[in-house]
Parts: sequence; structure tokens; C-alpha cells
Amino acid sequence: MSSATMFLTRDHQDCDALWAEVEAAAEAGDPARARARFDNFHGAMERHFTFEEKTLFPAFEEATGMRGGPTHVMRHEHAQMRQVLAAMAEAFANGDVDLALDQGDTLLMLIQQHNLKEERMLYPACDAHLSQAWPHLRGAWPVL
Repeated sequence: MSSATMFLTRDHQDCDALWAEVEAAAEAGDPARARARFDNFHGAMERHFTFEEKTLFPAFEEATGMRGGPTHVMRHEHAQMRQVLAAMAEAFANGDVDLALDQGDTLLMLIQQHNLKEERMLYPACDAHLSQAWPHLRGAWPVL
């Protein structure tokens, strides 16, 4: 895709769709499938976080000189979401799908707020400062 905003917003949507698969499997009464779908979702979220933290954010910080600004906030929010994801993984491992889904509600609230900031502010700023570098940065997208 031609910009960070387009590519990463699409990945947000893809992660949302993976979460919907978790919920659908749980609602269908299939805990094994719900856990497998959660593992896919968890992996996709981690891939997204890792790309931002290892590739996009450092490039943005280098281009702008801003190291304590929006990328610092996004890293902190990633850490919060990782804590919830870990708790969800533990709940799934213990066979407690209901607890995992309850924690999923918390995660979704965090994700919605986080994604809004990225999609409306950070990604457009990345596009403005990294448009020439984006094809190279995009090439660093981790494969699951």
C-alpha cells in the first residue's frame, strides 16, 4: 500500500476481524477453535506492535527528533495491551473462555482509543515525514 496510514489502518481492520473470529467461535460453543483463533489474533497484534516499535517509530523519531512524544505514548499503550493479551492467553490456557472474553472487552476499549490516535494523528505524521522511506520501511513487515 502506498502509505503508512493506509497499510497500518488496514492492519488494524484485519486484527479487528481476527478478534471477531474469536468471539464467533466462543459464541458457537467451540472453546478449542476460540483459543486457536485467539492465538492468530494475538500473533497479529504482536506483529503490528513489533513493526511499529522496531521499524516505524524509530524512523519517525529519527526524522522528527521527537523521542518523548507520540511514539512514547504508543509504546506505553502497547505495553498495557500486551498485559491484557497475556492475561487473556492465560485464561484460554486454563480453559476459561468467559474470563478471556471479559478481558477482551477491556482490550477492545484500549485498542479503539489507541487506533484512533494512530490513525488520525501518528500515521499521517509518519506519512508527512517518511513518505520517501515508506517503501523500505514497509519491506521490514514481519512475517508470521
